[in-house]
Order: sequence, then C-alpha cells, then structure tokens
Amino acid sequence: MGAADAAYHREDDPILSDADYDRLKRANAAIEDRFPDLVRADSPSGRVGAAPAEGFAKVRHPVAMLSLSNVFDDAEVAEFDARVRRFLGIEEAISYTAEPKIDGLSLSLRYENGTLVTAATRGDGEEGENVTANARHIDDIPESLDGAPDVLEVRGEVYMDHADFRALNERQSAAGAKTFANPRNAAAGSLRQLDPNVTAERPLRFFAYAWGEVSEPLADTQGDAIARLAELGFRTNPLTKICDSAEEMIAHYERIGRDRPDLGYDIDGVVYKVNDLALQRRLGYRSNNPRWATAHKFPAEIATTRLEAIEIQVGRTGALSPVARLDPVTVGGVVVSNATLHNADYIAGRDSKGEPIRGGVDIRVGDMVEIYRAGDVIPKVRDVLLDRRPEDAEPFVFPETCPVCDSPVIREPGEAVHRCTGALTCPAQAVEKLKHFVSRSAFDIDGMGAKQVEAFYADGWIRTPADIFALEERYGSGIQQLKNREGWGAKSAANLFAAIAERRRIPLNRLIFGLGIRHVGESTATLLARHYTGWARFRAAMEAAVPDSAERAELIAIDGVGAVMAEAIADFFASETAQDQLDALLAWLEVEDVAAPATEGSAIAGLTVVFTGTLERMTRAEAKARAEALGAKVSGSVSGKTDIVVAGPGAGSKEKKARELGIEVLSEDAWLERIG
Repeated sequence: MGAADAAYHREDDPILSDADYDRLKRANAAIEDRFPDLVRADSPSGRVGAAPAEGFAKVRHPVAMLSLSNVFDDAEVAEFDARVRRFLGIEEAISYTAEPKIDGLSLSLRYENGTLVTAATRGDGEEGENVTANARHIDDIPESLDGAPDVLEVRGEVYMDHADFRALNERQSAAGAKTFANPRNAAAGSLRQLDPNVTAERPLRFFAYAWGEVSEPLADTQGDAIARLAELGFRTNPLTKICDSAEEMIAHYERIGRDRPDLGYDIDGVVYKVNDLALQRRLGYRSNNPRWATAHKFPAEIATTRLEAIEIQVGRTGALSPVARLDPVTVGGVVVSNATLHNADYIAGRDSKGEPIRGGVDIRVGDMVEIYRAGDVIPKVRDVLLDRRPEDAEPFVFPETCPVCDSPVIREPGEAVHRCTGALTCPAQAVEKLKHFVSRSAFDIDGMGAKQVEAFYADGWIRTPADIFALEERYGSGIQQLKNREGWGAKSAANLFAAIAERRRIPLNRLIFGLGIRHVGESTATLLARHYTGWARFRAAMEAAVPDSAERAELIAIDGVGAVMAEAIADFFASETAQDQLDALLAWLEVEDVAAPATEGSAIAGLTVVFTGTLERMTRAEAKARAEALGAKVSGSVSGKTDIVVAGPGAGSKEKKARELGIEVLSEDAWLERIG
C-alpha cells in the first residue's frame, strides 16, 4: 500500500479506486488487530488516516546530534585550519569538504535492515522528538534502502524552498489561517504537526549531509560517504566541494554567497568538515561540537529603526539585562521589536576592557539605531546614527535598585554585569529559576512552559522546583482545580500531571543543569555528571569542596571547570536555602547515574591521568581528547587521586611528585601501548 499512499497523499494522483484502497486498508487493519506482532514499522495504519497524536514521544540519540562552532571572517577560517593542524601535529595541507549550510530543521533517520524505523528531531542533542509518522510524508526520505548497512542513521536538514513557501502562505492566507514568517519556521512547524495528514499537505524537502550510528563505515572520507548516501537514494547538495586549503574554502564560500539569491532555498553560511574520517576520529569532540567542523556564517543583514525604550529584565542569577524596545523592523525576513543591550558598559559605548565601541557613542532612548541579527538569530544594536539623535535625548542611567523587588543592585569587581541582591526573595529571580528548571535542556516538562510557570507562580501554586512535583497532590486530584483555570481542561491537566510524573526519573546531567547554578551551562553539567557519575557522590563532593580541600582541588582540576566556576558551585551547595530546596526536590526524584563515554575494552576507563613534559607522537590536545574518549579523567595537577602520569621529555615537578607519591609513571610509548 506504500505506493498507493504516496500516489494519493503526496502526488494527488491515485492508482487505486477509493473502494479498492479502503478494502485493502480494512484488510490490513484486521490482520494487525488479530496478529499485533506482525505490525510493520511502515504500516499504513500508522502513516495515513490515523488519529492525531497527543504529543511526540522522546527518542534518545545513540550518537549525540551536536551543534557546530561558527566563524565569521576569512581570518577565522584560516585559524580553524591552523587549529586543526596544530591539534593533529600536522604541517602539510589538509583537505576539507565545503557545503551550503541549509537553514532548516535537523532530522535524524534511523534505518534497520534497510527499513526506516524512526525519525527524530535534534532536540537538545541527546534526546529529540519522534516525528516518524510525519517524516514518512517527505518525498526525499526513502522508506527503504538497498545495500545499506544493517544500522544506518542518516542526518540532514528538512527545509522548504522559496516557491513552495510562497504558495503555502497564499493557501494559508486564503483559508484565513496564520501565515509563516519565513521558510524555516514553515518547515519546522510543518514537520512538528501532531496530525501527520497536515504534514502530508506541506511541501517539505530533505538534504542528507551526515550520519549518526552505523553498523559499518560508509567510506573513508566525508566526500565519499556523502556520495554513498546519494547512491542509497538521498538528496545531497550538489554544491558540496572538496577544498585543499583555507584559501579554497574561502573562495567556495564567496562563490556560494554570490549564488545565494538564486538557489531557491535559504542558507545561512557554508560548513567546512575535515575530509579524512580517520582524522575526524582523532580530532574528536568538545563538549558540544566537533573539532573537525565549523560553520562560516554569512554577514548579517542590517536595518535601521528607532529605539523607543530601554527596559531592565532580571534573570535567574540576579543579572540585570537591559533590552532595547524598538519600532518593529524586518531584519533578514524576521520582524524584530527587541534587541539585547548586554550591560551598562555596552549602553555607554564601552567593551569589557573599557575600550570604546561604536566610536564611544552611547545609546539613548529616541536614537535611530542600526540593527542586525548576530548569527542570524539574536538581534543586536550595530551602531547609533548620531546625526539623527533627538536634541532632548538623555543618557541612560542604570538603576541602583532592582526594578522588581527594590533590593540594592551591586556590580562585583571585574564583572560587567549588575546584579540584584534579593536572591530568591526577588520574584523575578524565583520565576526565572523555575523557567530554567523546566526548560528543554533541564527537566523538559511538556505543558509547563514559561507562561505556565508565570501563571502558577503568580497564583501561589509553585515557589520552588519541588512544588511542581507536588501540584497534583496539593490540588485535589489536581485535575479538578487545574481544569477550571483559563486555557485548561481535564485532558490538558491530565497530560501535564503525566508529563511531570514522567520526569520524576531524571538523568544526573539534567538535574545539575536544572539547578541553575551560576556559570554551569548544559555542557558543563554533562561534564560534571560524567566525572562524578552519580548524585550521591556529586553532592557529597560539592558539600565538601570548601577552599583548600581535596574536593575543591579535584573540582578545579576538571578540564572546563576552573576556579571561578568551582567557587560558584561550592557556594550553591553551602547555601542552607539551596540545601533545603534540594532535599524537598529529591524526595520526589529518582536520579539516574550518567556513565562515562563508551569505553568498551578500554584499559583506562575511570582512571585519572596527568600529561607532563613534551609529547612527541601526538599533541597534548590530542592526547587529552583520546584519553577522555576512552573514559579517563584528565587532570592538570598531580594528587593522591592521580592514577597515571604520562611523562615526556622535559617533565619536571609533576613527574617528581608522582614518583614521591608512588603513582605509576609512563613514557609516551608505554602510554600508547596501554591504550591500544
């Protein structure tokens, strides 16, 4: 029935009469009802005519879908190439692929034994949404593959071309429905429809450009692997080119930039990837992006508008963030009415070092300003048109008290940010911490977004994270009181409580990130979770991490943490208020341990390693990356918890201390033999 479905729902050109189609569909349903074990992953009962899903199930990515680092000019491209070669210790030229960066929605397609079994969005990189039923309606996505590895995850971008976008908006407008701001929004909204039949009516396309889990290699190079995907039936971008130098990459970037208006689809830059897959494996990954790839973004479009007001927002850490309220203007196809102003120095025309920016011109209410979208995302003020400044425009005076709770505002030495001192007594901070707690990369509770947090807080329903998990218990069966609130019904209330209950089991990294500790971002939370692996060990170590303690030294020694972050984490766990809130929250939770990176067959998993001296067969950066990939913890200092010191020529005090402590010391050759 696959061909009949495609002809009817995609091409509007049926190959069966309605009666014959319905007869086959009923027969299929009867067989599935009697023999549920025979239901196929590509069954028409799950593809067309099914009742709309209540929401999307979550899919765990076996191989994380990471984002890319960005470069914005020729010098940064040259530095990317130089950084790759420095890491590898290679002086000769390296080849790269260069391909257009499609402005769409990332999608991962999993095939098993040649059959499409799941399609998932990127989500937070570790976990995405299951949109398999919708993806089956995209013509560029094959239902089955011939000659593919037994397991193959194909990754690419779902997008909508310009002509189809215009036609869709015309249809939406004629039907009195909401139109889309740009093709990317249209593509994302179309793929994430709860009813697959709506997606079937949307003209989505798909470019394949990468892969995740594979049971066998596709090829030895990036270019050949992409060619293999094309042979399997996927659309790949014809503008992909092999470049043998930074100069060639830049030339191809400029060529694509010139052709950009005529491509027929949106791109926002060019992606460079090391072509040799063996070198990619050696380069490995940082916490949230690969070392072997980067995106060269196109310059942002600029528009001019009037700054109507400057408002101060208070964040979860008490930071006061000034926001420009603008006379709405279109920038890069998106209507912009707000722009970040960063901090008081930025408004005054200074950078973090006190050097003048914009020629030292300050920003005032009433100014005509140039606006751009940094990375085609965040609106920022590029410049002030001083010759058009109103005569009555006054310099902006940064507040000395919090605009929400009236607590004193301080600016600590060495910081550019002003902070409210009200802590959790400040409603703005409390609300922002709760929003952070339920955010996608933290607890990701479906149905509990920013608006719901604000409403529940305003009505006194929640004050702390633990209150979220107590909602159903406190408010009747919960549903009765919640369903009577504006915008809620029995079904949506039941769905919310089910989503909250589902998140009572939470991975350690999400819990750490959700706590909202200052300086601790998503990647750092994952780093900490992998280092300490379990909640009990993590909490005990953080509570003991007072200055000059072994626990503080261990925390600081984790690559990517450092003294400032370690102090912020230790301060959080030293707070009685934080401890009380933690105890209340943990009474509701089951915290899952987080394993170190996959280390099957590794001889060094769980060991702490220190590199010292000069390494001759690999760079220090590569040695560290390889050790971490094998499950080891790399430290910058030797202590009683160190297991191995790898000492090259010129090793000094670290090697001496290791021998005094009886720690195993290996030469570089012995180390390489140890790790295989």
